[in-house]
Amino acid sequence: MTDKKASRRELMRPVQLLSIAFGAALFAGFVTAMSSGMFQGENVWTLTLVMTGSTFIVVLLLLSMLLLAVDPADVKKQIDRPVLLDKEDDK
Repeated sequence: MTDKKASRRELMRPVQLLSIAFGAALFAGFVTAMSSGMFQGENVWTLTLVMTGSTFIVVLLLLSMLLLAVDPADVKKQIDRPVLLDKEDDK
């Protein structure tokens, strides 16, 4: 049996990362368009595009930074104790 370690790429594939960011951006763009009066002028679409683009970038950066905080070796390790307790409390 091979003991294959999980890599960062296996934890979150780039397509999944981009699709989550794209979905959040579409939601933010839809909410912005609806709340600012969708068919009342050209400034609404400019604001919607700015909010959609900025949401895409912010979500993509936040997910990437959170992914860097995960140690791939800890993902497949089985934990037999409560996670939030200190190691001394296991007695």
